[in-house]
Amino acid sequence: MSLEQRVADLERRLAALESAQHTAPRLSEGDFWALQGFKDQLAELGATDGGVLFTGTVRLPTGERYDWQHGTLTEGLLGDDWTESAESFAALGHPVRLRLLREILGGRRTAAELADLDEIGTTGQIYHHLRQLTGAGWLHTTGRGRYEVPPGRVVPLLVALSTARP
Repeated sequence: MSLEQRVADLERRLAALESAQHTAPRLSEGDFWALQGFKDQLAELGATDGGVLFTGTVRLPTGERYDWQHGTLTEGLLGDDWTESAESFAALGHPVRLRLLREILGGRRTAAELADLDEIGTTGQIYHHLRQLTGAGWLHTTGRGRYEVPPGRVVPLLVALSTARP
């Protein structure tokens, strides 16, 4: 096999691997165990309108691990004032803020570390974005100018990102 053929083969295989990372796994009937368990619990509660469950187990690049789940009855979700969630969604609605969250989850925790990143803005702009994320509950400070995504927000953040993917 020539070098050109080998390189072409490697490029094809790499492209297949990269595209596979962005597709959902195929689910068979047995893969809905979490959903079935949730349906059983809803039936026990007499919740005829259903509910929403999301769960996750995450190990960050920093080694931190989070196990989390949340369930809500549909009745409560549909009856709530959704405008109360606008600030939280708005905080996630800026590309720089999403990048800051990703970098913080990846281990860059101080404003100085974040300021070293390319295309992130001035120090003043970074602090503005950090204040927006902190005010909406997506970040909190841990002292000495360090930021972190609160443990109860790691999985919900990843769920929100998952739902935004095509």
